[in-house]
Amino acid sequence: MKRIIRKVAVLGSGVMGSRIACHFAGIGVPVLLLDIAPQELSESEKKKGLGLDHPAVKNRLVNDALAAAIKSNPSPVYTKEVVHRITTGNFTDNMKDIASCDWVIEVVVERLDIKQRIFADVEKFRKPGTLITSNTSGIPIHLMTEGRSDDFKKHFCGTHFFNPPRYLRLLEIIPTPFTDPTVVDFLIEYGDLFLGKTTVLCKDTPAFIANRIGVFSMAAIFKLVEKLGLSIDEIEALTGPVFGRPKSATFRTADVVGIDTLVKVAQGVHDNCVNDEARDTFRIPDWVAKLVENKWLGDKTGQGFFKKIKSKDGSSEIQVLNLSSLEYEPRKKPKFASIEAAKSIDDLRQRIKVLANGQDKAGEFYRMFHYGLFSYISHRIPEISDEVFRIDDAMKAGFGWEIGAFETWDALGLEKTVQAMKNAGYAVAPWVDDMITRGNTSFYKVEHGRLLCYSPDKGAYVPTVAAGRENAFVVMKNFSGQTVWKNSAAQVYHLGDDVLGLEWNTKMGTIGGEVLEGIQKAIALAEEKYKGVVIANDSQNFSAGANVGMIFMLAAEQEYDELNMAVRAFQNTMMRARYSSIPVVVAPHALTLGGACELSLHSDKVLPAAESYIGLVELGVGLIPGGGGTKEFVLRASDELHEGEPDTNTLKNRFLTIATAKVSTSAFEAFDLGILRKGHDEVIINQDRRIAAAKRSVIEIFDHGYATPVQRSDIRVAGRSALGALYAGINGMWRAHYATDHDVVVAKKLAYVMCGGDLSEPSLVSEQYLLDLEREAFLSLCGERKTLERIQSVLKGGKPVRN
Repeated sequence: MKRIIRKVAVLGSGVMGSRIACHFAGIGVPVLLLDIAPQELSESEKKKGLGLDHPAVKNRLVNDALAAAIKSNPSPVYTKEVVHRITTGNFTDNMKDIASCDWVIEVVVERLDIKQRIFADVEKFRKPGTLITSNTSGIPIHLMTEGRSDDFKKHFCGTHFFNPPRYLRLLEIIPTPFTDPTVVDFLIEYGDLFLGKTTVLCKDTPAFIANRIGVFSMAAIFKLVEKLGLSIDEIEALTGPVFGRPKSATFRTADVVGIDTLVKVAQGVHDNCVNDEARDTFRIPDWVAKLVENKWLGDKTGQGFFKKIKSKDGSSEIQVLNLSSLEYEPRKKPKFASIEAAKSIDDLRQRIKVLANGQDKAGEFYRMFHYGLFSYISHRIPEISDEVFRIDDAMKAGFGWEIGAFETWDALGLEKTVQAMKNAGYAVAPWVDDMITRGNTSFYKVEHGRLLCYSPDKGAYVPTVAAGRENAFVVMKNFSGQTVWKNSAAQVYHLGDDVLGLEWNTKMGTIGGEVLEGIQKAIALAEEKYKGVVIANDSQNFSAGANVGMIFMLAAEQEYDELNMAVRAFQNTMMRARYSSIPVVVAPHALTLGGACELSLHSDKVLPAAESYIGLVELGVGLIPGGGGTKEFVLRASDELHEGEPDTNTLKNRFLTIATAKVSTSAFEAFDLGILRKGHDEVIINQDRRIAAAKRSVIEIFDHGYATPVQRSDIRVAGRSALGALYAGINGMWRAHYATDHDVVVAKKLAYVMCGGDLSEPSLVSEQYLLDLEREAFLSLCGERKTLERIQSVLKGGKPVRN
C-alpha cells in the first residue's frame, strides 16, 4: 500500500512536542498539536471572568507552548510563515480530530501509565492503518503496546527525535516485535527524504543507540577527570572542535541538556543493563550528584558547571565550577603541547592521530578515552545494533560528532590500536579479533564510489545504504579513486554518468586562487567531454567566502595591481560559471557566505540543503561584494521592474540586503532575500541527498538541450534619482547613530554601484559595465584604513569592529 502523510497529530506540546510540530509544518505538512486542558484558571483569566470551559482557557497550555517555541532562538521553523499550518487543541475536545491524521506522534511526559492512558484514547479515534509512534527517550517501546489492538501494535513503534528537532538530524526508529516491517521501512525512508533526518534503526534497549554511547562517553570523561586530575576548562579544551566535537564540548553540553537529564539516562542504563561490562562507568560521581541535590542543573536553573554573573561594571562573565571546592571561579585558558601541535592540521583524522600520540597529559587523556570508547562500542554489537555504521551515524547526527567512533578507530589504525588497547588492559569484543584474523584492516572501505562497512554478522563488507537507495546519496570523497584533476586545494572527480564534481578542502572552505583555478579547470574539462559540473563538498560548511587574509595582505602592502588582478580573476571565474557551455549546479550547505554566495548567484541552478545560511556579508568588513554579487543583485532588480520603469522599492530592498549583510537563517529564507530564485532553485531537506540531486539536475539540464546563455547588456539602472534617495537614507541612518562614519563611506560606494553610477537618467548597461564599477569600488575601499582594521579583527577570530 502506498502511504502518504497528509496530516500529522502531535500529542503533547512541551519543548519537544511543539518543536516537532514546527518541523513538520516547516516541510509543508499540516499539524494538529494537542495538550491537556488546564485544571485551574490563571489570574488574567479570572480577571476576564472566563471559566474552565472557555476555549481560550482549554487551549491555553498548548497555545502558550507553541508561542514560546516560535519565539525561541534558534528558530524551530525555516520561515515564520509556516506556523499557520499548525492547528492547536486539547485532549478533551479535539482527540476525535486525530481521525483525519495519517500519523500520530505521542510526546507527553515520560511516564508509562500516562502514555498508556493517552494510547487508549488514541485507539478510540484513530482510523485503521494510521501510524502511531512515541518520542520516548527511555521507556521500553514494547511496554506501551500492552492492551492495544493488533492493528495498533502493527502500526506502532518508537520515533526518537533529538532536541532541537530542526537542527539535530538524528531520528531513531525503534520497532517492537509486533511492528509491521513495511511500517519500519516507510518511517526510515520518510524521515530521510522528507524530514531531512539520518534515520537509524535501533533495538529496543535502554537509551537506544545515541544516548547509550553518548552518555557513556560523558560518564567516561567524568571518570578521567578524577583519574587524571583535570579541570572543567581543561576538559572543554580537550573535547571540543579540536577533537571533532561541537563547541559545547562536554560540560557545556551537560548544562544545555540538563544535568538532571544526563543523570537520569546514566542511572537508567546502570539499573537496567546488569550485563553491561562497563556498568560501573554509569555510576555518577559524588560531585555530579551534589549538583543535582543543589538544583544546579545547568541552563534551566541558571547555573550548573558554568554560571553567568554580573560584574560591578555591569558586564557579564561566565565562571566555571571548581570540582574540588564546588565554588565558581574565573575561567582559565589551558595549554597542552599536543593541542598546540595539532590545531594547525585541518584534516580531522590526521589531527586525531597527533592528539592520541601526544606525550603530555592531553595525549594520555585521548588514549585512555579512545581505548575505553572503542572497547565499549565493540561490545555493543549486536546488543544495540547489528551494524557498525548505525552507531557512527547515530553519534554524528545526534551528538554532532564530525566522525563516528568506528571511523576514529580506523583513523588511528585498527590493528595497531587493538594491540595498544590490550597492552593497556582494555578488551575488545571477539568479533573484532575475528575480523582482523580474516585479514581486514579497517571497519570501512570505499569501492566504486560506494561506502562499505564491515558486518560482524556476515563476516564481510556490506553497503551502508540500503539496496535501491544507492543513487540518492553521493559523497565526493568516495570518488577520490576517480580523480580527474587536482591541486593542493581543490579536486575534480568523475561522479559517473559523465558528470564532474568539484570540491575544495581549504580552512572554512575559503576561496582563493587555487580554488578559482579548480572552478575554471572543472568547467574546461566538462566542456571537453562531460555533461556538466556539480560544485559541493562534505565538510562542516560549504564556504565562508573569499580568502580575506589574502585581501588584507595585498591591501596592507598596497599591492593594488595584484589586488586588482585577484578581484578581476574572481569576477571572471564567476562569469565563467554563468556563461560556460555546460550546466554548473551548486549544492551548498551550512555557511555559504560572500564569494560562495556569489558563486551560487552565478550558477545555472542552486540546490541548497535546508540548513544553509547564505548571504553577501562583505559590508561587515568594510567592503562591497566584489565577485559579481553586487552586479547580480542589480541585474535581478532590473528583471523585477514593473512596466519598464525603475522600481525603487525593489532596488532599495536589495541594497538593504547587502548593506546590512543579511544572512538567511535557512535556505527557504534565501528566496525572500532574493538570493535563490523561486520556481528555479530547489531546497533539499536532507543535506546528504543534495549532491546526488545536483548530479541528476546536471544530467536533466544537459539532456534537455543546454544552450550557452548570452551576456546581458539590457540591465536597467536608475542613475542619479535613485542614488539621491539611497544617499538620503544612508545619511538618516548616520544621524540616528545606526551607522558609523565608515559605514556611510561603504554604503555610499555600494549605492553608487547599484544605481549604475551618477547617470543623469535611467539607462541600460551591460554586466561588464557593472563589474567594472563594482571592482573599482571594492579596490577603493581596500585602501581605507578602517576597512583594514575590520578585516584584521576578523582574521584574529573576532567580530568586525564598528569603526
